[in-house]
Amino acid sequence: MRLQDFIGSNVEHILVEWESFARDTWPKDSPADPVELRDHAEQIVNAILADMAQGQTVAEQAEKSRGRGAAGTTSDRLDDASAIHGVARVGSGLTILEVVAEYRALRASILRLWRGTCPDPDANDLDDITRFNESVDQSLAHAIGSFTQRLDESRKMFLAILGHDLRNPLAAISLCATLAKESDKGDEQAELLSTIMSSAKAVSVLVTDLIDFTISTLGVQIPLSIEPMDLAGVCNDVIAESRGANPGRVVRIVVDKDVTGRWDAHRLRQVAANLLGNATQHGSPGESVTLTLDGKARDVVVMSVHNYGAPIPPAALPTIFDPLVRGRTAVEKRDRPGSIGLGLYIAREIVLAHGGAIALTSSAAEGTTATVRLPRDAHSDAGDRRGASPTAEGEGAHTAPIFPVAK
Repeated sequence: MRLQDFIGSNVEHILVEWESFARDTWPKDSPADPVELRDHAEQIVNAILADMAQGQTVAEQAEKSRGRGAAGTTSDRLDDASAIHGVARVGSGLTILEVVAEYRALRASILRLWRGTCPDPDANDLDDITRFNESVDQSLAHAIGSFTQRLDESRKMFLAILGHDLRNPLAAISLCATLAKESDKGDEQAELLSTIMSSAKAVSVLVTDLIDFTISTLGVQIPLSIEPMDLAGVCNDVIAESRGANPGRVVRIVVDKDVTGRWDAHRLRQVAANLLGNATQHGSPGESVTLTLDGKARDVVVMSVHNYGAPIPPAALPTIFDPLVRGRTAVEKRDRPGSIGLGLYIAREIVLAHGGAIALTSSAAEGTTATVRLPRDAHSDAGDRRGASPTAEGEGAHTAPIFPVAK
């Protein structure tokens, strides 16, 4: 009996083996319902059987070897059944390793059961086993793909809900601390309330970054509220806050020509605060930090933040704007206490949402400069346009390029 004939005649026996294996790997705190244990196993087995029985060209086999089914053929049913199965296994609480183990057990049990029938050798046996393995691999690949996609979506949704639910109590803490500070004149009490307020503000910034990160990774552009504004006014406010938070540090602002335009003031305040915060945190304490606004061009305003200090390692620059990138390198030492590694990523997403571009250069001789180019008339539907990165100047300078964000 050829392999595909054996599978067709023993589907129930194969499903019993599948169910038995699933029961052994099932989460211990969940009931092992036979229907859930089998899930879409029967559809997967029947799709594998149908795929094996179907003619296959050399081109179709090449596509399948690359993990792609042949469009318009029976093999597409492998993708449907296995994709649904992967999503269902997330809901059942299985891990991705357990999903892979299901397919490994399915493959092994079918071949073992078939071999146990002692079939007479056939010239087509090698081709049959090859087709069978291709079908199982294709099904497994799509199960893993749907499993990881659903798991990623669930994690992002959790982060969004967490960030949303934290905002109200943080606002209440900050408001109560403000009112108590204004009503109590005791110096010690005022100092404690100031600490509460600053801590609540720090957590609020983290929550905002978390929500923005979740929005952007769900494929939704960060929302903007575009209005006419003066970028110098926003940056002066950020500079004042930076000076208050970093007494003794020299933080300067230089404004050249008209720097008005149509932007989202709140979002650009986030950009300026993030860039300035990085510069003051990682720059040399004895050196000044300079925020420059250049409005000489008619259609573009350029904002740059410069500091002196240890340069960013060239190996770290390609991922400097990526979210949550940490490692045991010099980059790790640059992270601010309490930071979750989203500041530069959020800044980039805001700039790109305005239709602008952002880049970072760093060298021992010239220091580190973050440069933002903003069109004067940004539109809320600017989308994911990416301008060219400013070029590094000076020998030994290294530039962090702008990379597309995976959506």
